[in-house]
Amino acid sequence: MRRRTLLSLGGAAVAASGGWMAYSMTSVSNSVLPEHLLQQLKPSPRMPVMFVGHGSPMNVIEDTRWRQSWKALGQELATKGIAPQMILCISAHWLTEDHWALTGMAQPRTIHDFGGFPQELFAQQYPAPGAPEVAKTLAGELYSTVDGKPLLVDHEWGFDHGTWSVLLPMFPEAKIPVLQLSMPYAQAPEKHYELGLQLRALRDRGVLIVGSGNVVHNLRALRREVADNQAFDWALQFDADVQQRWASGNLADLSNFLEWGPQARLAHPTHDHYLPMLYSAGAVLEGEAPRVFNDAFQYGALSMRSAIWGLQG
Repeated sequence: MRRRTLLSLGGAAVAASGGWMAYSMTSVSNSVLPEHLLQQLKPSPRMPVMFVGHGSPMNVIEDTRWRQSWKALGQELATKGIAPQMILCISAHWLTEDHWALTGMAQPRTIHDFGGFPQELFAQQYPAPGAPEVAKTLAGELYSTVDGKPLLVDHEWGFDHGTWSVLLPMFPEAKIPVLQLSMPYAQAPEKHYELGLQLRALRDRGVLIVGSGNVVHNLRALRREVADNQAFDWALQFDADVQQRWASGNLADLSNFLEWGPQARLAHPTHDHYLPMLYSAGAVLEGEAPRVFNDAFQYGALSMRSAIWGLQG
């Protein structure tokens, strides 16, 4: 079953679009070693891993500081000769009920999963190809951290705005194949982190891992008149709590965020935008320090704090 979230500019709230909806998935058999995957994804210099605060979808069409940084990061990767064979994106906007899934179509659609925005935003497309064979094989090699079963392959989803709004400025030619990985919202945070640990090996096969959410995400508390460098005290506290764990390398403790104090519930009334960070954190290797960017707020209650690990300079 699948849940998708809709973002409304006028209402500034997340709402379920018709509740849970059935969709077609194909499970694949499990195997011990990723031999077929290794044939499809060639060994490469280790790819970085990043977590990106995506904020409002409007960032993709407005010349904001956030969009400028995504564009600059893509240009920096190209200048340094870092050429991903594939991008694996974990977006806050693809929530499944209790099991993980990968997009398995050849030409994923661009999903405009929001309402109340200008037509220019709905006109945006990100026609990057999928990677059906890689998805099928990878689904068999990754396994659920709950029941040990292989992941599922989905043929209906596509690229939601958590994916395309950051990849379009970063990789505007849309030539790199992209897979999306869903997040089963019913699972405990540590289970998401544990699946992230399985993603580490993909970095040596040319896969750029991108988690897309927000360190702080409380749409009900948005104040559009607030400057980018201002935020609520609870938002600043939670943002600092996350940064402290990034800086110390204590990334496993990010899974325990609900135990940090009342600021956690205020920062994330629902934690869909926090969970993608756990996948990125799990894929970080010991000793890799974060390079933090976009360390400011939108509207007082959206932390745009982002980081990339494994990028020199």
